[in-house]
Amino acid sequence: MVKPNKIISGIEYSSDMIHDIEWRVSGMPVDYAQAVCEMECRVAEIRKGIAAECIWLLEHPPIYTAGTSAKPQDLLTPDRFPVIGTGRGGQYAYHGPGQRIAYVMLDLSKRGKDVRAFVCTLEDWIIAALSTFGIRGERRGERIGVWVSRPERGHGHDDKIAAIGVRVRRWVTFHGFSLNVDPELEHYSGIVPCGVTDHGITSMADLGKPVSLNEVDEVLRASFTTCFRPTE
Repeated sequence: MVKPNKIISGIEYSSDMIHDIEWRVSGMPVDYAQAVCEMECRVAEIRKGIAAECIWLLEHPPIYTAGTSAKPQDLLTPDRFPVIGTGRGGQYAYHGPGQRIAYVMLDLSKRGKDVRAFVCTLEDWIIAALSTFGIRGERRGERIGVWVSRPERGHGHDDKIAAIGVRVRRWVTFHGFSLNVDPELEHYSGIVPCGVTDHGITSMADLGKPVSLNEVDEVLRASFTTCFRPTE
């Protein structure tokens, strides 16, 4: 059962424990810098063995984030939203209301010490959750993330529905993925999302599946244990 709301570092959230992992859900958009600070603290505690692994589900106010591979020319409208550099992998990304962010803080020293396999499992998790809503999410080779085929927009056209950007410190993961539930898709026009120019962006609502963040959260919880094995 979800416990009453708590406040840590000015961030209000509810939480419960599932299979020794803490699941946090923030009901209001969380400032990006605050979220990174909280993740940094939690990762340090997980490394020391004084805190449980954690999945944190939240939204951010509208921002653009620049991953470690971001190219300056891919920021098309630098004055539109705040632009924040971040230590996660990847290039430019948009975050905003209607997008479910999942920050995934897991100890890979107990889960196989394989970063590539971890990213693949994140993709499996998103694909499994989308299938529950009747959406076929797919991998696309070296294009990290989850994609939806849109043949009505042209032969071979794909739209990205979920982006992945992670960081690993001493085998503890943080950052994670963003799943487009019902964000303002026009906000992506200020960047070249993830450096990809020949494909588009979509959302669950855009695909005719208007669901709530709460519904998505419940499905993410249910599908997590089918994708991630217990700790060793």
